[in-house]
Amino acid sequence: MDSDDLGLFGPGSVTWKVHDEPVLIVAGLRSLYLQALHPRAMAGVAQNSNYRADAWGRLLRTATYVGTVIYGTTIEAEAAGRRLRALHARMRAADPTTGEEFRIDEPDLLRWVHVTEVESFVSTARRAGLSLTDAEVDGYYAEQRRAAALVGLDPAGVPGSAAEVAAYYRAVRPELRMTKEAAETALFLTAPPLPWKRLSLPARLGLSLGPPRWAYLGIAGTALGLLPPWALRLYGGLGLPTTALSADLGVRALRLALAALPRDWREGPMQQAAKERAARLTARAG
Repeated sequence: MDSDDLGLFGPGSVTWKVHDEPVLIVAGLRSLYLQALHPRAMAGVAQNSNYRADAWGRLLRTATYVGTVIYGTTIEAEAAGRRLRALHARMRAADPTTGEEFRIDEPDLLRWVHVTEVESFVSTARRAGLSLTDAEVDGYYAEQRRAAALVGLDPAGVPGSAAEVAAYYRAVRPELRMTKEAAETALFLTAPPLPWKRLSLPARLGLSLGPPRWAYLGIAGTALGLLPPWALRLYGGLGLPTTALSADLGVRALRLALAALPRDWREGPMQQAAKERAARLTARAG
């Protein structure tokens, strides 16, 4: 297999169009708020992860995995999937209601995490102002079945269109609820501990009380506001149209601000490498 190919998607895909948006940092946070509402999925995370002690490290590892799947070569993406499947295969958790032990790589749990993630990505990009037709949204979901296969899901059992995602949410909603763990996780996501290591006391105070903390709170508030109305109601919010409008205005303003940054700040190394590889392969084909 070519170690210098375009990967699972490539420059002509809807996936690359969506993930070219740096505003997806908000989408990642939105997906975590959603995922926390599934008691069994939340138990799997809480009982197998040190996310509270290493929040930023876990975030970096997750971002690296997603970046590899989206922008890596086919070999790199498949290797990342194998590592993740091997890690999940060893993990067990106890059901918070029944005490029953379960595997965290159960298809129902993997499907929940996958759908909340990809739905957050494409819906956030669209609400931020990215022009996507309904057909492109459906195309994105269909393409993301390739990512679902990497974690061990049967692509045929994964929603592949907006209508199928909406139907999936309707089917799973009776299983969702606001638990103590979900509330604690939401609070943690909204005000996570900052990376203190190697920082002086003035720097710590600046991060705690200064613009970085307020900027993050703004991003977290926007991510919450972008949740579906039914999810906001589970968190105790009203899910009013004004909440959605405020979130839309916030995420659009953030997208404009990020677009003004230099390319090296907006694009990570994997994304830049993928674009350079695509240009090289196109030139070679020509």
